[in-house]
Order: sequence, then structure tokens, then C-alpha cells
Amino acid sequence: MIILKEVFSSDIYALVVLPLFIFVARILDVSIGTIRIIFVSRGKKFLAPILGFFEVLIWIIVIGQVMQNLGSIFSYIAYAGGFATGTLIGMIIEEKLAIGMVVVRIIIMKDQCEIQERLSEAGFGVTTVDAQGKTGEVKIIYSIMKRKELGDAVNIIESCDSKVFYSIEDTKKVNLGVFRTKEAMPYNRKNKFGIARFHRRFGNK
Repeated sequence: MIILKEVFSSDIYALVVLPLFIFVARILDVSIGTIRIIFVSRGKKFLAPILGFFEVLIWIIVIGQVMQNLGSIFSYIAYAGGFATGTLIGMIIEEKLAIGMVVVRIIIMKDQCEIQERLSEAGFGVTTVDAQGKTGEVKIIYSIMKRKELGDAVNIIESCDSKVFYSIEDTKKVNLGVFRTKEAMPYNRKNKFGIARFHRRFGNK
């Protein structure tokens, strides 16, 4: 920051350079913090501390600049704006990374369109339980999968019945189970069902 002060005039530094630096740095440290919190909830006990180190380091630098310029309202606005923007960016990054496992729970009155079979043919592990609902007997279908595969599962479910009830929950740890392999994915041409057959059967255009 000392170098920046020497390069720019005092007015430009106070009105533009310093607020911009605070804004960008705050985006960076809050984005890291958001991802760190998600990693903690996913049980990533090695990655979370590393992210925490850089998060606090950047925060100390930023808060130091704010404290040295308490009379600058632009620094306050940049600090708050960076926090809000960093939270959003952190969530977007985490969504793109799609780290961890999820549990998909589907409740249906009658499996007329064979959701269980469709998920199984697509390579997902499926468990079915008979249960009793308010309006009568229902069937509960459970499937545990990687988050990055969730979109394919939802497409299968909604192509069968757009009004079907299902819920998605994060899971911290999974031991054993049946999981999707590359050979079972619809975009892999080695899939024994074939891409064309998969598209017809699951209603994808």
C-alpha cells in the first residue's frame, strides 16, 4: 500500500485506489471464508484450515487499512460491498465445484413411470421403502449420489412427473454403497443402454 501511495496522488488514492483495494480484497477473503465453512460442513478437515489461514491473513490486511483511514466513508462502503459480493461469489464457486454427497428422497403414491428402475439404469444406487402417508400407502425412494451428478437425477425424476415430491439433503460422510460409474453415465458412449436409447427413455430432447 505504501507503493500505491507513492504512485497515486493522495486524493486519487483515498477516493479510488484504497476503496477498490478493500473491495477486491474483501471479496477474496469472504469468498474463501464461505468455501471454508462449506468444507467444514462436508468434513474436509485438511482443506478448511488452509483456507482459514489465507482468509484471516487477507482480513487482517484489509481491516488494517480501514483502521488507518477511519475518515473515509468510501472505505466503509467498499468493505460492506466486498463482504456482500464475496458471499455471493463464494456460493457460486461452491456450486460449481459441487463437492460432497447428497441424499435424494422421493415420495410417490404409485411408481407408475418406474422412477426406481430409471435411476438404477442410469447407474444410481436406489433403495425403496414402503410407507404410510396421510392419504394412503406411499413408496419412499432413497438414492445417495455425488452433488455433481444431482442434475442428471433430477432430470430423470422430473421427466417422469414434474409434480413428484422429492427432497435433497447434504450428507457429511458415506460408507460403502452403490454409486454411479463412468460406464453408466448417459454422455459416455460405452454406456450399455446407448445414448439414443437413454434420451428416448428418459424424455430428454
